[in-house]
Amino acid sequence: MDLNIIWFILLGVLIIGYAVLDGFDLGIGTLFFTLGKTKEEKKTLINSIGPVWDGNEVWLLTAGGALFAAFPFVYATVFSGFYLAMLLVLFGLIFRAIAVEYYFKTEDDPHLQN
Repeated sequence: MDLNIIWFILLGVLIIGYAVLDGFDLGIGTLFFTLGKTKEEKKTLINSIGPVWDGNEVWLLTAGGALFAAFPFVYATVFSGFYLAMLLVLFGLIFRAIAVEYYFKTEDDPHLQN
């Protein structure tokens, strides 16, 4: 088996791992206000992804690093061609992390008032 094929399979595993594992976090975020009617239910939803949501982003970062290591020309083309899209994904990941960390730190949350 050629080294390029091994790297290609590794990149596929990393991207699929991110899509599957982070899909759980994105699903909780999408259904957060539908499933969480009370403050306790919302806290349970956030706590269900709490231990793993940070680690799921590592799959995506590792895939980017592996792409740079294995196929630098592809990395340069993808990251320069989709610069705006990559920045939007990066800011989305940052803002999601901030939202999860600071959701329960507010005293008067308008979404929790019934």
